[in-house]
This record gives sequence, C-alpha cells and structure tokens, in this order.
Amino acid sequence: MRILPALAAAIVIAAPAAAQTGKPAPILTTPEAKDAWTHAEPQVARVTHVDLNLDVDFASKTLSGVATLDVLAAKGATKIVLDVDDLEIQQVTCPKGKPLPFAIGPRDKDLGSALTVQLEGNKQILIRYKTRPGASALQWLAPELTAGKKIPYLFSQGQPINNRSWIPTQDSPGIRQTWSATLTVPDGFVAVMSGERLDGDKGELVPHQKRRFRFRMDKPVPPYLIAMAVGDLAFKATGPRSGVWAEPSQLDAAAYEVGDVEKMIDAAQALYGPYRWGRYDMLVLPPSFPYGGMENPTLTFLTPTIITGDRSNTDVVAHELAHSWSGNLVTNATWSDSWLNEGFTTYFENRIMEAVYGKERAAMYADLDWDGLVRDIKDAGGQDAPTTRLHGDPGATFGQLDYFKGSTFLRTIEAAVGRSNWDAYLRSYFDRHAFQPQTTAGFLADLRANLIKGDKALEAKLELDRWAYQAGLPDNAVHVTSETLAAVDAKLAAFNAGGPASAVQPNGWATQQWLRFLNGLPRQQSPARLKELDETLGLSASNNAYVRSAWAELAIANRYEPALPGIEAFVKRVGRGLLIYPIYKDLMAQGDWGKPIALRFYEAAKAGYHPNAAAGVAKIVGAE
Repeated sequence: MRILPALAAAIVIAAPAAAQTGKPAPILTTPEAKDAWTHAEPQVARVTHVDLNLDVDFASKTLSGVATLDVLAAKGATKIVLDVDDLEIQQVTCPKGKPLPFAIGPRDKDLGSALTVQLEGNKQILIRYKTRPGASALQWLAPELTAGKKIPYLFSQGQPINNRSWIPTQDSPGIRQTWSATLTVPDGFVAVMSGERLDGDKGELVPHQKRRFRFRMDKPVPPYLIAMAVGDLAFKATGPRSGVWAEPSQLDAAAYEVGDVEKMIDAAQALYGPYRWGRYDMLVLPPSFPYGGMENPTLTFLTPTIITGDRSNTDVVAHELAHSWSGNLVTNATWSDSWLNEGFTTYFENRIMEAVYGKERAAMYADLDWDGLVRDIKDAGGQDAPTTRLHGDPGATFGQLDYFKGSTFLRTIEAAVGRSNWDAYLRSYFDRHAFQPQTTAGFLADLRANLIKGDKALEAKLELDRWAYQAGLPDNAVHVTSETLAAVDAKLAAFNAGGPASAVQPNGWATQQWLRFLNGLPRQQSPARLKELDETLGLSASNNAYVRSAWAELAIANRYEPALPGIEAFVKRVGRGLLIYPIYKDLMAQGDWGKPIALRFYEAAKAGYHPNAAAGVAKIVGAE
C-alpha cells in the first residue's frame, strides 16, 4: 500500500523588489515537490521577477544583453543558484555596478549548468550574457523556411526546460516569476511576446536602424511560459479581446480558422471562472514549430498544420485556451506531474468543444482520445508497464498518456459524482490554487477535502490512488463513444471486407473522421489496394497534414515505395513532432529497407527543424 504524503506545504517570504506587483507565488517544499530538473535551491534563495533587455542579432544567431533578477532570500542566505545552458556569462553585478562573484558548474547534457552567484546582501542582480547559436529553445529560420521568404524568423519554445538556454533564471515550473522585457530587433521586423505589449504593434524606432519592443507580465508564471517570436508578422483581430498574428500571406486563412475563439473564451469562463490574463491572442508559426500549440499566456503559439479551411482542428485552440486555467493558472510543480497540466486541459478542452459545437463533436474527440489511450498502453508494454503511470519519473509517461489517461481519470470522476458537482468543485479548485504550483498529492488531498468529504463509498468507487500512482487503466474508466465515428467504422468495415475505395466517399470529413478510417485500416495491404486508396481518396495530395502523416504510416508499413517522394516532401516541410516522429519510427522499424530511408530523410530535413524536433528525430534514427 502506498502512503500518500500530506498536502504540500508552502514557503512564502515578503517580496523585496519594486518590480513585484503583489505577493510572490508560494514554493512547495514537501518531498514530492522537489524538482529533479533544476539546479535551483529556491528554499534558500529564489527569483521573483526577471527583466530582460536583449538585442536580437540574426547575423550571428544570438541574443545579447542584460537579465536583471529580483531575488527573495531566506535569512542568512549568501548565494542564489540559477539554471543556464551553454550561455556566455560575461559579468554579474549588483545594481550599483559592483561585480559579484559567480561560478558556472559542469554542463549536464540534459539539465545544463548551475550558475551560482554570491549575493553579498543584494536583493537584485544583473547578468550580462550572450546566447549561443545552437540554443535549444531558439530556432532561427532562414527566409526560405518562412511563408513570405523575404526575411528570417526567430521563435522560442521553452517547455519543459529549454528557456535556460536563453534566460539565466531558475527554470522550474514550481518557481513562478513575473517578468518584463525589451527586445531590440532590426527595423522591418516585428517582435511579439507572451505578455502585455507596451509599445503598440510597431514598437519604437531607435538608432542604428533598429526597432524596440517592450513587454510585461505582471502575474507570476512558470518560467517555461516566457516566449517570443520575431519576424515578418501582421495582426488581425478575431474579437474584442482576441486576435491572431501570422506572416501576412497566412493571416486571413489563420484568422478564419481560429474565428470561433471568442465563443470558446465565453464557454471556458462559464465553466470554470474568469479568464485572468487580459487578452487572448494567437501566433501561427512556420511549419517547423515542433508542437500543435503552446499555451504561452496572452499569446498561444499554433502550428500551421491546423489550418485546413474547415475549422476541424480548432480543438487545438480550445486546448491551449484551457491551459489558461490548467497549466498557466495552476501549474504542475515538477514534470513528474505533467498530467496535472495536460490531463486537466484535455478534459477541459473537450468541455469547451461541447459547449461551442455540441455533444456529438465533443464525443468524437473523446472517442479518438480513447483510441490513443488504448494504443499508448499497448505500445508502452501493456497494463503493467511503469511508464503508464500518471505520476512517475519526469518525462517518463509513455506517449500521450498524461493527456489521455489524465483526462479519462477526470471524466471518470465526473461520471461518479455528477457533472454539476464536478464543475462546482473544479471552479473552486482553480480559485483556491490560482497562480500556484501543485502536485499529484496536493490535488488528491484537495479532492478528498473538498469533494469526497469522508464519503468512504465514493472514495472506494473512484480508486484515486490507483489512477494516480499505478500502471495501466483502471476498470472504472469511462469511454465516451461517437455516432459520427461509428458511421466511419461502418465504411471501414466495408472496405476491409473487400469493398471499393470509391464507396468510402469522404467528402466533408473532418480530420477526426479521416484519422479513424486511416488508423483503422489493417497494416498489411497489397500494392494494388494502396494505389486504389491513394488515387481514389487523394491521400498523397491532401492539404491536411494529419491525413498525410497517417497515410505515410500505412504506406511505410507496407514498404510502398510510390509514396516515398510525397513522404519525403512532407517531413521536409513539417516539423511538428506529433506528425513526423511516427513516420521516422515506422521507417526504422522496417529494418534494412527503412533505416537508410529514415537517415536520408533526416539529413535532408534537419536544417528546417526546431532543435527539439531535430534532437527527437536524431534519437529515433540513431544520429545523435
């Protein structure tokens, strides 16, 4: 029997610096809240505010300037420990300019280095530094890799621990910080960040043909949510509190695709309380962006692969919006509990989709997630595989189980206690823990105190500890089924029984229907059958990136060489891990036939990938 730790305690010391707009967020100090992915010792001294003043140099692919950190130290503390990864630290001083002693520890390939600064009684330190061209959080795109192909592009991706490659701070989700920033870029470029804009859309023209943009985030956030992008960007409003940034040639299509966002904001607030971040803007990035979306506050980053002209992938927008509550407002204290972000958000996303588009569309998404849940458990090694636990070693949860198993856990609680009770609880939960970190133990303790309230029968029915701490899928899991996908299943069965591809008639299918059909096809198909599928359904020519990826997996499973040119073009154009990792994995699984193809594709495509995606593919193909 596992004995749960008590509800996490917190340490809060009065804030010292004028930059702070309120009390600093608490630090959780119980054993399960200790973050294995940071060098920081926040119980001794912690960062409460980061101010960045950086020059963006596309020629050298570096950022350079000064980070000013407000420090909150325990009585008698003499030093603060920060996270850095391959930064060139040039000088550390106090506000009056006096140099402060510092030391950089050995570099760990995953965690970077510890930067230890002697405080000498100071509550603020200034770090002059420069990034390296290969900083893991930053992707510098040549003009030919952008939509406009005129000027280069830069964007950051901080989650989980990449921001230490461009910001010297305590890079842990449990150490929330406010921040401000000034970015100086070449004239003709536009900078955006995940905070309030202080200089309008055009910034301020400064000497040497440069333009300055200033930003501010006055709410404490986990440092992985500090994000920026610089390029040829334009803005279009989608409502009174929302809008989208994109390269000009993509702007109208992007604005149409996310045009329901105001309805989503209304639905989210009606469910779980006020949206507390001011504006909700979005940035559609170039195809090399490695994720579907990233929930950076006030500026969600989105992949262009969701733009299919039919708004069938707006679940990505709903997901990132939901993170404004689960993830950004209440954050996992360590990456061992990432399901507190992603499982909660996947559940909340589905509720937003139901409110905006109806129960059947939400059921379609939930049913597909169930497919992913079953598939991930099988691929992880089955019900007893330790990587199927929600709480475990950081980064060890298999596939998307933190999303799928986590959301199914919450849906199972909803079914047991009733939707109205569950919604009231969740709304109060977000209020109680707003702008704070959380652990699995803390969530379960809150659940027991504020929802179960000593009801032993309900406690036994829910099996909370089994869901949170044990492998596999508990027997009480709730599976939502979709009538829409059942109709697809009927067509799939007819085709698998030998029916013609012409009878499938997918006109008007949303992405989810395509995925149900393509993923449901047996992996063994004859070349003639594959040719029929491709020519009849237009798979190789599809503008839907999800369809292209699923078709590639089927073709590779059958070593269908006529599909290879299209697959190569696809992995060169798209850098989203969800869509390209399976392709490389499937090629490698094909042994002597597939391995050289995978390596050839990777060598041709890697220059256009974000460092995270490039490293992920390199690991798959053995080119690390």
